[in-house]
Amino acid sequence: MYEIDVNKNYDLVKKSGAKQKTVIRVGNVEIGGDGFTVMAGPCTVESLEQIVEIAKEAKKAGAHLLRGGAFKPCTFPYRFMGHGEDGLKMLAEARSQTGLPIVTEVMEPSDVDVVCKYADILQIGMRNMQNYRLLHAVSKTDKPVLLKRGSWAKLDEWLGAAEYIAAGGNEKIILCERGIVSFEDHTRWTLSLSVVPALKEITHLPIIVDPSHGTGRRNFIIAMAKAGAAAGADGLMIEVHPVPDKSFSDAVQTVGYEDFNRLMQELAPVVKAVGRNI
Repeated sequence: MYEIDVNKNYDLVKKSGAKQKTVIRVGNVEIGGDGFTVMAGPCTVESLEQIVEIAKEAKKAGAHLLRGGAFKPCTFPYRFMGHGEDGLKMLAEARSQTGLPIVTEVMEPSDVDVVCKYADILQIGMRNMQNYRLLHAVSKTDKPVLLKRGSWAKLDEWLGAAEYIAAGGNEKIILCERGIVSFEDHTRWTLSLSVVPALKEITHLPIIVDPSHGTGRRNFIIAMAKAGAAAGADGLMIEVHPVPDKSFSDAVQTVGYEDFNRLMQELAPVVKAVGRNI
């Protein structure tokens, strides 16, 4: 049986007598507390008008934070890779109009300072989970870090990456399950929801589930979002776009406003059933 060594490698991120639960505050939003947190927005910021509109619609539906990529990693070099700092400025304008804090990805150690100027939460994407220079760079900031699980990573490797950030001085870490590689082919990735209760036994850090990347299937997102809440996650990250099929990135896993509204409505009783509020 696979055993996780919680006595040797995770001194800062494992539960201890003094630390059973970490609550991360971003503005008026708490992540890991009694409430259930929803981060919503497009995979990539396409224009100022678009991101402001999405932010307003997401907030109206009940989202707490705005997610969106200014720097977008792509498997192939010919796809849209974001607007860079201009995209960060667009996100900041959407925040000023809605009050929603920003979650956005940082890809390079050299970009940390500029992303920190605009972002409220720094996201480390799946590809960079074991980019130790980047983990070290974000560990020296005062910004919360959302650490996505690598698609190949076991729990000890994921928690080891979190420990790098904590050991550098930043313990404001949010773990994000976004699906792993398996032999299944009915989804893009396999969303490993059993990781949520497993992590809850080991770590005091809050845990977010990303059913958009985790399934890669628009028609599965609502069901898996509710399943993530039922499993004990502290929140969700959902890709939302006004016209999903025309999204510059990951169109097949993006929901429109109507589906996002339905997700939020159907999520509420599930969240209540597990003793939380949304």
